[in-house]
Amino acid sequence: MFFVYAIKSEVRNYIYVGMTNNVDRRVLEHNIGENRSTKAYKPFVLIYIEAFPSRIEARVKEKYLKSGIGKEYLKSL
Repeated sequence: MFFVYAIKSEVRNYIYVGMTNNVDRRVLEHNIGENRSTKAYKPFVLIYIEAFPSRIEARVKEKYLKSGIGKEYLKSL
């Protein structure tokens, strides 16, 4: 099972979209600063999660959410 997730910075206007097989572990990694691309924006709160049976399906949704229209959808949540 693969998950597409979106996290929002609590201190800056920043939304990160990613894919993982363990959402709890991944969000924790973001919040303790293990990810270089999100380290400056921590702490984060989980705003979106969706499960997919295959990595390919999850990747399609991740690419959509990283697009302009996908980011607008996430901002509206």
